[in-house]
Amino acid sequence: MKKRSCYLWLAALFMFTAAMQAPAKQRIVFFGDSITQMGVNEGGYIRLIQKKLDEKGKASAYDLLGAGVGYNKVYDLFLRLEKDVVAQKPQVVLIWIGVNDVGHKSIGTGTDADKFEAFYNAIINRLKEINAKLVLVTPAVIGERTDCTNAMDGDLNRYAQIVRKLAAQHNCGIIDMRQQFMAYNLVHNPDNQEKGILTTDGIHLTEQGNKLVADVIFKALNL
Repeated sequence: MKKRSCYLWLAALFMFTAAMQAPAKQRIVFFGDSITQMGVNEGGYIRLIQKKLDEKGKASAYDLLGAGVGYNKVYDLFLRLEKDVVAQKPQVVLIWIGVNDVGHKSIGTGTDADKFEAFYNAIINRLKEINAKLVLVTPAVIGERTDCTNAMDGDLNRYAQIVRKLAAQHNCGIIDMRQQFMAYNLVHNPDNQEKGILTTDGIHLTEQGNKLVADVIFKALNL
């Protein structure tokens, strides 16, 4: 009986030691609107990033969490920050917001630039308190025309610049998705189409759009 108890004790000790030595997964939270919400679907950019990790044998090192909600603006992200991000204890947070803050101005519910910056700044400050590595992503497109005739281009450029400025001020990582989309369309949208290249409707991602976003993020995070 004593011998059996000794074996059980040694087995428990071994399991405890192995657990203590196993490297913890790096948790990455993707925080955003419907683009991010759809990113966890089959073929979505978060799923594609997970697939890339699987192919490289790195899946056990990362825990990818999607925290996207449709129609969200920066104010909505601020309101759900504690529950959807802070409580998850992430090591890395990607913030991708802005198209609704700009686009919803057409129906009177957008976000003024000064308020966009203030709420975004508050989100950054809170996440810095938990020592999360932050990567800010500029809003990409509202329309894919390459001749600067998309109705929201001016505001979208302004809000993208706010995100760039905040990244520099807070020493955050930056993924300039707006620049990436514009550069891609200059090459692959010779007919100046409003949609159908990287987006299905001028905003949400096509199969190629998801692939581009996944590739850009994967490279930026050095996964």
